[in-house]
Amino acid sequence: MAFKALDPLLHSQLRLAVMSLLISVESADFVYIKEQTGATAGNLSVQIDKLSNAEYITVTKGYEGKKPKTTCKVTSKGVDAFEAYVKTLQQYIKP
Repeated sequence: MAFKALDPLLHSQLRLAVMSLLISVESADFVYIKEQTGATAGNLSVQIDKLSNAEYITVTKGYEGKKPKTTCKVTSKGVDAFEAYVKTLQQYIKP
């Protein structure tokens, strides 16, 4: 039996953590994602850019008062990719 390849974009630990988090909420701001994943700001920023470029998430930059605020939200393409990743992973796990 041939296994389907895992999505390399989601196979990264941090990108998978970001997607798992965003799947369960309507949206999340950068600070919350950083706290939940334990990632550094620089690394998280790079990984969010990769997910955004793949159209798995949307990124909205704005301000809350005078403080900059970046909010991320999973797209329908991202949901489909995440569900396909999980389904493929389950095929690897089940004998």
